[in-house]
Amino acid sequence: MNFWKFLDTGENTGKFNMDFDLSLVERVNSEGVSFIRFYQWKPYAISLGYHQKIESINVELCKEHSIDIVRRPTGGRAILHSDELTYSVVTPIKNFSPHELYYKINLALIEGLHSYDIRLKDVELEKAQIDFKNFYKSSKSIPCFSSSARNEIKFQNKKLVGSAQRVINDVLLQHGSILIGEYHKKIVEFLNLNDDEKAMLKNELDEKTISLKEILNEEINLNNLKNSLLKGFEKIFEISLIESEVTI
Repeated sequence: MNFWKFLDTGENTGKFNMDFDLSLVERVNSEGVSFIRFYQWKPYAISLGYHQKIESINVELCKEHSIDIVRRPTGGRAILHSDELTYSVVTPIKNFSPHELYYKINLALIEGLHSYDIRLKDVELEKAQIDFKNFYKSSKSIPCFSSSARNEIKFQNKKLVGSAQRVINDVLLQHGSILIGEYHKKIVEFLNLNDDEKAMLKNELDEKTISLKEILNEEINLNNLKNSLLKGFEKIFEISLIESEVTI
């Protein structure tokens, strides 16, 4: 059986978190092993996709509220990282295409969520694909959680996990946000939109996203959630996980 390494870096700044994911890409190249990492954000941060324009964000208001702004090395749209568990998977692409890995990683996450609580049995993959070319022309497209792509993770047609990936020197980096609470919806307040656009977008997020706390109506046990997710990866990828030291 193959083995992967996992590590939990806890709460850190947006810059630390993005730099650490990139450092894992280098470690994959040097050590020839795959990694799974869990982390969170302190202070809260808005991350932008690699090609997304910062002009969509009210930078001064973010400063007033001690919200970091950071650019991800991956694609996708803006996320307010707050009450969530973030994961990253860093692995060589020699055995799978990026699409296959996206599918398998999300299957592993679903397996873990099902294991965490039977009430999450309706967590599943999105089967449809929206027309992103036209969708990106709308202000509704600024936040990641205003839409779901094929094979993203949803619960009863509401997005629960948002993920993005990029291949760097034959190494795939995929990271994503598992929503625990509702604070991520406050991203609307930090966008350069008029009041009508903000109201419309708030309704979109209310209708199209959901968090674990909303589903289960209780506090989430982070340790149990992490352990369940790791078991999901072991099952889907047929691997054994060993804990790695935290170095950068």
